[in-house]
Amino acid sequence: MPEMLSILVFSIITPVVSFAGNCTREFLKTSADSLVAAQTAGNPELLQPKSNNFEYHENFAEASFTAGILSSPLKVDHNRHSLDTTQCATYTEIVSATGSKPYVIGVQMYFTDNVISKVATLITTTGDWLFNATGTLYWASREDWSTIPEEKRDSRDVIQAAAEAYLNLFSDNSTVVPWGYPCSRLEGGMYTGNGGPNDRCDVGIPSGVSLVSRRYVIDETAGAVSVFLSFSGLPDSHEFRIEGGKLRYVHTITVLSVRANGKEKMRARKAMATYPTN
Repeated sequence: MPEMLSILVFSIITPVVSFAGNCTREFLKTSADSLVAAQTAGNPELLQPKSNNFEYHENFAEASFTAGILSSPLKVDHNRHSLDTTQCATYTEIVSATGSKPYVIGVQMYFTDNVISKVATLITTTGDWLFNATGTLYWASREDWSTIPEEKRDSRDVIQAAAEAYLNLFSDNSTVVPWGYPCSRLEGGMYTGNGGPNDRCDVGIPSGVSLVSRRYVIDETAGAVSVFLSFSGLPDSHEFRIEGGKLRYVHTITVLSVRANGKEKMRARKAMATYPTN
């Protein structure tokens, strides 16, 4: 039942694509930057432009916008945006490693008629899956998620298909995944490589786990796709960098501090136990 409720919540907050003609990268970046400013200041009202009745969720549950994570000032040590002008949506990765309490946060925002209509935030901290904000900061700040030259960019379909293949592998080990070499995976604060040419992502993939209720934000200019999903009832974010149709980077954050029944948590932990931890 909790997993069904998780799926239901996802269906409720699934975004409606906005076809606003002036949903430009500049517009989306300005709004995403205001999110980081709001988090830094601990002032939710700095997030702009908001609808009067927008939806706000933390860890896939309805939450108070004014009393949520944005009301707590954080020292933001790292942030990066993906800007999706087709859906009129953004994804922002935020790492706070040197403040009084460490966090790694992922935020998807959706816009309708050029105002924020939905915000979904995943918040991880000490006790969540492989959480280590210092490690996340170290590795994330060394990766190259820069703009890809236009003639070398993959299409939205290719980018999403690469992400889907990786996620489908968890439940179907016959799935053909477009592995890149090198490829580096950042799980919590754990890295599957050392930043070198021999890094691999095709190690320690669990089996028998369905990653469902996926929601995508795609930025073709960076080959980036953010996917919010349910990992056996647990709120989860997988983000990918695709280069030449192949996986280059994978970032994941998984929230363990949520209500899921014992069977679901056991299933998730058993699957996660197959991941490499060094």
